[in-house]
Amino acid sequence: MGHTLQFVRRAREGGRLVDAKATPTASAEFVCVDTETNGRMGDLCEVTEVGAVLVGGGELHERFESLVRVEQPLSRGIERFTGITQAMVDSAPPPADVLPRLAELLEGRVLVAHSASFDRRVLAQAFERAGLAWPDPPSLCTVALARRFAPLARQRKLAPLAESLGIEVAAVHRALVDAETCARVFCALFPKLCGAAATLAEALALVAPRRRGARRPEGRRVPKEERPDLSKLPRDPGVYVFRDARGRPLYVGKSVSVRTRARAHFCAPAGWTERAEVVDYRPTASELGALVLENRLIKAWRPPGNVKLKRADGYVYIRARLDISYPVLEVAPEPAAGRAFNVGPVRGRAAAQELVDQLQSLFGLRHCGRAMRRREHPSAYGQMGRCLSPCLGDLDPNLYRRRLEEALAPFTSGSGDRGEGLLDWIDEQMRAASEDQRYERAAVLLRRRERLEELLGRLSGLLEAAHSRSRLVLAQHPAKERWDAFWLVAGRVVDWGELPSQRELRERTERALAARPARSGPALVAPDEVDEIRIVHSWIAAHEPQSLSLEEGLSFAPSSLRERFGRTN
Repeated sequence: MGHTLQFVRRAREGGRLVDAKATPTASAEFVCVDTETNGRMGDLCEVTEVGAVLVGGGELHERFESLVRVEQPLSRGIERFTGITQAMVDSAPPPADVLPRLAELLEGRVLVAHSASFDRRVLAQAFERAGLAWPDPPSLCTVALARRFAPLARQRKLAPLAESLGIEVAAVHRALVDAETCARVFCALFPKLCGAAATLAEALALVAPRRRGARRPEGRRVPKEERPDLSKLPRDPGVYVFRDARGRPLYVGKSVSVRTRARAHFCAPAGWTERAEVVDYRPTASELGALVLENRLIKAWRPPGNVKLKRADGYVYIRARLDISYPVLEVAPEPAAGRAFNVGPVRGRAAAQELVDQLQSLFGLRHCGRAMRRREHPSAYGQMGRCLSPCLGDLDPNLYRRRLEEALAPFTSGSGDRGEGLLDWIDEQMRAASEDQRYERAAVLLRRRERLEELLGRLSGLLEAAHSRSRLVLAQHPAKERWDAFWLVAGRVVDWGELPSQRELRERTERALAARPARSGPALVAPDEVDEIRIVHSWIAAHEPQSLSLEEGLSFAPSSLRERFGRTN
């Protein structure tokens, strides 16, 4: 008891550095930390919640927890995984308010975490992004401790490890709950650690990671005094450009908060950061505007820091290239260039592939690849009546093309019914089969309809052709009453910019509609437009912004539009 009271008195003093060589392990002070993040990788990773528990004398003392505001919107998957919703982080304090309190708690103490390298990395990045000094405390990992002192534990994830040590786990995936579980695991292993390491320096060396041929960073970490001046960057959406001493672009990036995002690049060496001398920016009114502008600048300048555009949104396209006699339905991560049908974007590759398989069997389309091999006898699909067998060489290409158009008609009508037209088509086929007393055929169609209805429900996003309708899309600023307007004609961005005045809105709409292709059917997409189409339509599918149809010209009153969106120009 005397040791515990002594520890609590010392814990309140603070303001010390850890003397690892002189500090006995048994009397050291520890802070068990856990972080929840937005689930993104690399420098896009942001802390959404932090929890910490002060440990000393083998007992748990003070607790600290806080949600943290983030830049990027949370995905539904991470909300389900952690239970932290977008509304919770929107009302949370910013990192600049939360992290100093954590730094104060870590001062003079040892950080303990489960998979400590991850928590150290995300915390150091969060401090860097917020413009704060990372305290860089010494750290111990409970995974490494368990590997050495609890070798019979078969699983080393936090909850199973705790249960194997006789620790009851009530909940998971919240910062303070996991920090408390980590603290109890640490306390269970603490006596063995004290027996194996007399001083804190010995304890740190005992469980230090063994590096085998660690890779050298591509560049050096740039001190703050050598970095470009970021103070003039806004905390609004836009694109920032790092340049070298001669003004040449080194890296182009985008963010909904330009200043915060630009700081994050100096968390770790990136190869180009030590050459960055100046930074400038171009503002936009929305995240979508920043995405489009970033893509165009990267393609125009090809900066050495932008190796390639990252794609991690999970959306795919169902597409059919029309440059061959017997086109093939396929699933791909981007729309096809040239003249092609592009349906999507939709989320879920497996479900999209199954939908393609169903369409191929229902309409007798090819199941083989683009290079069709001639056959003397029908394939297995042809023998089952699920393929028109163009590989036999006696099928009219026009008949096959009509079948393909029938298969894609529910998605190319421009109604945006998310594939319900396909279910209506199957209902008609079932009624016709029943009237002809082909009950087995009707039963097969019924089973297919049930499966297709489930698939269409699972496929999120706009299940329609990218070229099927023209519209004006309004992308809002994350926090202000500002909008970017995007004129989409035949799936392509023909004009965009901040929402203009009433007169300019009508003039730009008329010019955009004049760019509609003369012929019906899918538009011809240039290869350099594919990335932009994917970026725009994936963002629309994920955020479902306000949009207005332009199929019959400007079918809305600009005055009502201004009243609706607060525009005063």
